[in-house]
Amino acid sequence: MPQILVNGQAWSAPDQQSLQELVAELGLAGQGIALAVNREVVPRPQWPQRRLAEQDKVDIVRAIGGG
Repeated sequence: MPQILVNGQAWSAPDQQSLQELVAELGLAGQGIALAVNREVVPRPQWPQRRLAEQDKVDIVRAIGGG
């Protein structure tokens, strides 16, 4: 299992886990979020194809509305 960081917290990801699978596992599917892997934003259409690797750093940012 690759060891990654998710928002600075250690996480064991199953082999070949995609960003989309990670989002679902974290219970964030369907929410207004953006993802970056190793400081590079990954567009939502690429989440199913983007596989996580050892020592990847995933940042999850939630969209917040305001006025």
